[in-house]
Amino acid sequence: MLVAAGGAVLLQAFLRFVVEGLGTPAPVAETERLVVGGLYRWVRNPMYLAVVTVLAGEALVLGSWPVAGYAVFVAVAQATFVHGYEEPRLSQRFGADYQQYRSSVSAWLPRRP
Repeated sequence: MLVAAGGAVLLQAFLRFVVEGLGTPAPVAETERLVVGGLYRWVRNPMYLAVVTVLAGEALVLGSWPVAGYAVFVAVAQATFVHGYEEPRLSQRFGADYQQYRSSVSAWLPRRP
């Protein structure tokens, strides 16, 4: 269930970048607009959470501690990237709009908008 749920969230979040943001998650084809709809109303980083959810599901299915450890490593790496690069970049690109979004939507724990 975790693998399927994570995969569904990943697909939805990626499509939101294309449709709402008019771009992709890749830095070489950044979105033109700040993406705040869909799952992004509940949490700022649904794609990263989806990847860790898929890895956690794989660790459970395979009964693999190394895969579980990898999931933890990926989660820490993602959080470091978000804090050190992505948030400053979004703040630079979208200014007050991103600051308002950041103050009203949690980075990692989904909550009702």
